[in-house]
Amino acid sequence: MSVQPQPWPQPDPQIAAAIRAMYRGKRETPLAVQVRDQLGELFPDAAFADAFGRAGKPGWSPGRLALVTVLQKAANLTDRQAADEVRENLAWKYALGLSLEDPGFDHSVLSEFRSRVVTHGSEERALDLLLERLRELGLVDAGGSQRTDSTHIVAAVRDLNRLELTGESVRAALNALAAACPDWVDQMLAVEDWSRRYADRIDTWRLPTSRAKQEALALDYAKDGYTLLQAVYAHGSPAWLRELPAVQSLRIVLVQNYTRTTAGNGHIRVKRRERAEDGGDGLPPSPIRLASPYDTDARWSAKRDMFWNGYKLHVSETCHPQADGDRPARPNIITNVTTTCSTLPDSKALDTIHQTLHRRHLLPARHYLDSGYPSADLIVSAAKTYGIALITPVLLDTSRQAKAQQGFAAHDFTIDWNNKQAICPAGKTSATWNNVVQEGVAKTVVSFAALDCIPCPAKEQCTSSRKGRRLSLHPRELTAAIRAARTEQQDGTWQRDYALRAGIEGTIRQATHTTGLRRARYRGLAKTHLDHTTSAAALNLIRLHAWWNGHPLDRANHSHLARLQLALAA
Repeated sequence: MSVQPQPWPQPDPQIAAAIRAMYRGKRETPLAVQVRDQLGELFPDAAFADAFGRAGKPGWSPGRLALVTVLQKAANLTDRQAADEVRENLAWKYALGLSLEDPGFDHSVLSEFRSRVVTHGSEERALDLLLERLRELGLVDAGGSQRTDSTHIVAAVRDLNRLELTGESVRAALNALAAACPDWVDQMLAVEDWSRRYADRIDTWRLPTSRAKQEALALDYAKDGYTLLQAVYAHGSPAWLRELPAVQSLRIVLVQNYTRTTAGNGHIRVKRRERAEDGGDGLPPSPIRLASPYDTDARWSAKRDMFWNGYKLHVSETCHPQADGDRPARPNIITNVTTTCSTLPDSKALDTIHQTLHRRHLLPARHYLDSGYPSADLIVSAAKTYGIALITPVLLDTSRQAKAQQGFAAHDFTIDWNNKQAICPAGKTSATWNNVVQEGVAKTVVSFAALDCIPCPAKEQCTSSRKGRRLSLHPRELTAAIRAARTEQQDGTWQRDYALRAGIEGTIRQATHTTGLRRARYRGLAKTHLDHTTSAAALNLIRLHAWWNGHPLDRANHSHLARLQLALAA
């Protein structure tokens, strides 16, 4: 398809007259109508033209397809339902500038549009354009306060155990080969024999219940997989078959879950991998271990008592302190969504979030985070690189003295960085000062002489070591930052200010309940991220619609018993 960027047509006069007649008086106009009236041509065609050709059959306007995709997420519709809305809903026709007789498009156009956007790396284009328009209107800008939190996203694939994973990987490769080159499959494989085992998907309820039979079946799946790969990599086989994603997934699954050794008689022995602590050959770490042959980006992850297969979503939004019942001067706007592998720690995603906000010219002055994001290094680097103050509880001192709140903790020692020495509460000076690297982190280890510590009257309050006291310090700037943060967060004023972060929980609830973000709609990290950015744009429009009409987004629902408890507590 080709695209010749054109301005959106003005709303059809007939449709505009019908909208005015239907929604006069106190009736609120629909979201789609207010979006067109307030924001105009939100997604120009030129912004998406690079994903389409200049020659060929003219296609539907990509800018209007982007708006359809956002409105689709706002209403949580399927592609078929969204295409029906374009044909039947006057509010959508008004927003898109369509005539009353316009037939719309086939629902498959939306899937093709998403694929083109992902292929050309434009997953964030719609959210970028919306935020740029809101910046022009003064509804969002740099500085101020923002808050960020993460939540789990369940992948759009079945959860597979290791036995199912191997069998399903063989089945996926067979189906991919049969679709790509059926003549080769017919020539190289006994199709009837393979079809008997792999025609239907591998399900737990079809597998044997005996542990011994399951182990035998796991080895049979692996041997079939190796046989299939040997045929694919044979000298006479087309080389391009090896590049099929399903074939590569099968190869990785076999490497990660099995070992092959050659005995002295030339016999090849296939063995299932087990954990190293159980005496096995070891399994790959979670960040690289495939969980499904159909979504190679999804990973198993755990957080406290929650265990899921999928991704992790980080949501950032503006936040404005306000009195209860007051209409906010500006709505809280989602400024960024970052989709990552489920095994990536929150702290590793923070710099990417700041880089994206910097690109959008929306860096906050104060960034509210939970304790999973910060580190001493991030607190210092965020202030130095972006001028952002991270408002976040840092982890407290975990030393024995600090936990017991008795004796001398590390913060009770005076550090003289210029002279490279530390002075203990008893007035003794450290004996050694060594710069080391511990677990990849640069630190300074300070030791006190045993001759000073052993006879000291305060030794029991300081250390239980038979030698002198030792301190492990971060570099000077980081140590100062983390000590200042620990001191500051004990203050009641800081705790009341930090309460502003709690609102992000409601935003995540709104995202998961309104747009169905908890479960991914698509496979792969790129398409899942496109779904998340589109959902963020949709949530922003929902919030703007509520703000334009003076309505709160949500009200707390309490039972009669809960209301009585709150009244008594007040």
